[in-house]
Amino acid sequence: MLYSFLRVIVRGLLFIFNGHSNYLNKSRLPKGNYILVGPHRTWYDPILYALAASPKKFSFMAKKELFKNPILKYILDHAYAFPVDRQNPGPSAIKTPVKNLRKTDLSLIMFPSGTRHSSELKAGAAFIAQLSGKPLVPTVYQGPLKFSELLSRKPYTIAFGDPIYIDRKTKLTDKEQKILEAKLQDAFNALDDEIDPNFKYVDVSKNKK
Repeated sequence: MLYSFLRVIVRGLLFIFNGHSNYLNKSRLPKGNYILVGPHRTWYDPILYALAASPKKFSFMAKKELFKNPILKYILDHAYAFPVDRQNPGPSAIKTPVKNLRKTDLSLIMFPSGTRHSSELKAGAAFIAQLSGKPLVPTVYQGPLKFSELLSRKPYTIAFGDPIYIDRKTKLTDKEQKILEAKLQDAFNALDDEIDPNFKYVDVSKNKK
């Protein structure tokens, strides 16, 4: 209930303060549950991903420190977020999203690189996709990287790629993982080129140093 309410509020605010959203290839989104995966370019791109793929609802991974605040914990819990220890991720980091994907109507938004300041793709998304039997859907965001720019009516675009399925019988060896990482990166690059072939991501946090 709170998730749906917050989605309406956020969508309304974005329309008022921005009004320039563009979603490409939404027809590629599969029926049923799936895992949206993409490069993590700004702190609010998971929110924009969820809005772009609406009416589908999503669960999210969030660092466990956010759940220490009781008010924020209440919001996160009711927005289908679940805590993950980034330094020492336990079995729940895999089990919880797999259970959600298989037994609820919630899809998952996940960033294989883990943080906004890393380009290294990790194995978590692949294992979750394989164990749940749900596809990975490559997704990219191009637009303002600062919240102030987003609210200054600078347009943004989110594009969806073709689903990638992982056979449950496939052994996710280092070799297979590298093949999947290359496939995902190629998909991200193709989507970026489709939106704007001149696009080049710049980590704004590094520019401050």
